[in-house]
Amino acid sequence: MQSLTLIRPDDWHVHLRDSSSLPRTVSDMAQVMGRAIVMPNLTPPITTVGAAEAYRERILAAMPSTRQFDPLMVLYLTDKTQAS
Repeated sequence: MQSLTLIRPDDWHVHLRDSSSLPRTVSDMAQVMGRAIVMPNLTPPITTVGAAEAYRERILAAMPSTRQFDPLMVLYLTDKTQAS
């Protein structure tokens, strides 16, 4: 093998932020990556499935329509995190 070309790699640890920073970080990420594991270190933290779903929707809404990107969401685990 002479070369290897990664067409749409994945990012396994990204912080996309939120609010006014979100469109820029999502656009930059979607330009290169096909999907990413999104770290939820926001204020307040993403500690429930509902909050993760809402954050994912904000990410998708901020993404340019010319790009495809799949944000893979995780939760910030605390001693109060529910199993269901």
